[in-house]
Amino acid sequence: MAFPVSPEVNVTEIDLTTIVPSVATSTGAIAGVFNWGPIGETVSITTENDLVTFFGKPNANNYETFFTAANFLSYNNSLQVVRAANTTQLNANGTYGAYANTNAVSNTANQTVKSLTDYENNKTSFDANVLYVARYAGALGNSLRISVCDNVNAYQSNVSLIQIQSSNNVTGTFTLNVGSNTGTFTFSGDVAVSANTFANNLATSFKVGDLVSVGNDSIGIQQLSVSAVTGPTGASTNVSLSFAGIYKLSTDFTANTTVNGNTTVINITRNWEYSNFVDTAPSTSDYVANFGNSAAVDTLHIVVVDQDGLFSGVSGQVLEVFRDVSRASDAKSNDGASIYYKNVINDGSKYIWWANHRAGALANTAANIASSINTTNLTLDFVGGQDGYTESNIPVSTLATGYDLFKSKETSDVSLILQGKPIGGTTVTQGLSVSNFQLANYLIDNIADVRKDCVVLITPDDSLAKVNSGQEAKYTTAWANSIRDTSYAFIDSGYKYMYDRYNDIYRYVPLNGDIGGLMARTELTNDAWWSPAGFNRGQIKNIVKLRWNPVKADRDTLYKNSVNPVVTFPGQGTILFGDKTATRKPSAFDRINVRRLFIVLEKAISEAAKYSLFEFNDEFTRSQFRNLINPYLRDVQSRRGITDFLVVCDATNNTPERIDRNEFWGDIYIKPARSINFIQLNFVAVRTGVQFSTVVGQF
Repeated sequence: MAFPVSPEVNVTEIDLTTIVPSVATSTGAIAGVFNWGPIGETVSITTENDLVTFFGKPNANNYETFFTAANFLSYNNSLQVVRAANTTQLNANGTYGAYANTNAVSNTANQTVKSLTDYENNKTSFDANVLYVARYAGALGNSLRISVCDNVNAYQSNVSLIQIQSSNNVTGTFTLNVGSNTGTFTFSGDVAVSANTFANNLATSFKVGDLVSVGNDSIGIQQLSVSAVTGPTGASTNVSLSFAGIYKLSTDFTANTTVNGNTTVINITRNWEYSNFVDTAPSTSDYVANFGNSAAVDTLHIVVVDQDGLFSGVSGQVLEVFRDVSRASDAKSNDGASIYYKNVINDGSKYIWWANHRAGALANTAANIASSINTTNLTLDFVGGQDGYTESNIPVSTLATGYDLFKSKETSDVSLILQGKPIGGTTVTQGLSVSNFQLANYLIDNIADVRKDCVVLITPDDSLAKVNSGQEAKYTTAWANSIRDTSYAFIDSGYKYMYDRYNDIYRYVPLNGDIGGLMARTELTNDAWWSPAGFNRGQIKNIVKLRWNPVKADRDTLYKNSVNPVVTFPGQGTILFGDKTATRKPSAFDRINVRRLFIVLEKAISEAAKYSLFEFNDEFTRSQFRNLINPYLRDVQSRRGITDFLVVCDATNNTPERIDRNEFWGDIYIKPARSINFIQLNFVAVRTGVQFSTVVGQF
């Protein structure tokens, strides 16, 4: 502090309570092919239900990726997911978004939105005929339908002959019989062309999906949904309405109307298909009315529908309803939130983005907004969505772009990198041709060995066991020898057979999601430095059987080649039966518990050491550092992670030369605890008269 220039009492506060923080090393990470969700963005997922919500259900093109992620989440609730896809190629491998197009001809331009950032950068480039685009790229978006009601008449109207004014008498009758799903308008008049003109006009008054109210006060009222409208052909004056259901009231329904005649007009009421989801027609919002523009109807209703049932499982299921939103760009609710329909859609929808205004219902300020001139609602199906690459043919380069989001430890706090489906590369090793190891090596070379605070979980190619019956261990070890030598990777022995509840079938999926899950769960129940293998902590979930079950001879072959067998023991479950890392070098780091121990220690202590940056390299700072680290390591020791340790941070390793180079050195010596891999039990039979003390320790 500065020296005072006059007498005063100065109070300062010095914080010497810094501790070594707890760090999490149980967060998983995966990039792969999904049907939905943002492309090239990291999303935090905590449950399998969240995985489905954000990235869609599995199908034949991505089930290995999906269930790798889902299986990890069955053990732990922290997974970072990136959707990898190509959105630039105009061919079958490009992933494109669905869109709602007012043009009868499908727009061939790419209307893809990859993410929120991508939308903000490209929101002015949509084709003018495209009003809404799917939130994310993929064929799943083609399941969507949108319906917009922006006018009072579009919400509800009375259909009668009064719609056509004629100097000629034109009489119409609507008939609907009990048990029928078709009602018919018949018309006659003094001049046939007058009736025909009206019949054509009437046919355009109905749209598929409209709700038609039939009946009366004495027999009751029934609403029927229009499934088809058949207008007059040639000189015919008949119009037929087909309904999705049958007429169920007690007597046949007949309505008669006459124009320019003496018969009382009986109107038939039609409602917007989704009027039951909002209880009022579009109107003038309070915000617009307060601007003195009370004659303008500025609100509209927007409904998003799962027309094909691919999102919800139910065709026609309403997914979202946005009622009483405004076309006034400055409109706000009474609590100050924007009700401008573009903002409401973009901020609140899980399925669509706004692209353009509907013709006849443009936006403006509250003071200048005008009523929509549209007299019918707008209902559009989304088209153009395309999935592109599958998990089997996606290039490693495209997947790598997704995994690259996990490269930096400063921006991505992950510890368990899930390979998912093995892909890429073919080589000959040990005289055998093996393939699909390239992705694993990319993850080791570019993420794990660079960050040095995470482990890559690797599963061998399924074909090694599938097509090499009886030689599974031989081919699997040859494949493993194509993987980089590193202690930052862990190789399991293959695939498991599990139930896919989304498609009601059984599938083979890689085990690396389960193995990563076991490591994460072990950290939660014990600590990261405990082995995840064995009967206590190595039980595999959600399994019917293994692709192959390694016997003792197979396990011997696998283990000496750093492949960890997963074994089904009758009556005892399926167990991870090894804890070796992928290094071939004999050292403490050839065991996953030691590797994970050092990841925890290095991550936690380096985080604490940051608070020594820019301090003076003197005995006070060095003593403070020792006093910070020693209690932490004693705690780890008490939790059975290490057997002994020594922290050296003094003048012996902070020499004058190092101090002059602005360096601060702390040497931390660790004796890691070792997991038991081999148990020797000696049963010694002795004669009755022999003293045990004479034989103990002799064998």
